[in-house]
Amino acid sequence: MVRVKSRYLLCELNVSDRSSLLLLDDRAVSAAVKAAVARTHGDYGAALCSIRFNVKYLNAHTGIVFLRFPKSCYRLLWSALPFITSIETRGQKIPCFFNCLHVGGTIRTCQKFLIRYNKQQLHRMLPTCKTKEEENQVCEAILNCSLTGGRREAFEDEFESEEDEEE
Repeated sequence: MVRVKSRYLLCELNVSDRSSLLLLDDRAVSAAVKAAVARTHGDYGAALCSIRFNVKYLNAHTGIVFLRFPKSCYRLLWSALPFITSIETRGQKIPCFFNCLHVGGTIRTCQKFLIRYNKQQLHRMLPTCKTKEEENQVCEAILNCSLTGGRREAFEDEFESEEDEEE
């Protein structure tokens, strides 16, 4: 049996109003990508895009999107992404653009890259906090959404010990 190879494109969906991200769903993103490929590459691109293309993951809060497509045509789809200027969903047109972060052979490699990317973003954003209270709020928000149980307590102890060393 022959295994059909796929590529996964990790993209960040950038919008001017973050609340409009909550309106998006995977069907709207898929339709916008397919329309962009059809406009850019014609019938040939539309046919290739319709074979095994789908949106594997969409986080409406962060704007992260995983797109899966055949390995043979990933450059075709990738080249059409800059031509997406808006996504139409629920009767509204949301102006946006795709920022391609990573191309991977598996979802797992894309997830690993996303973890590293988010850590870099966090380390870049924490120094911009003006007060210790803001830093604590950011760290608390991160702890609330990502760590549970014993790991959270260990991380809080580690965070508090780092604060004591700084003083």
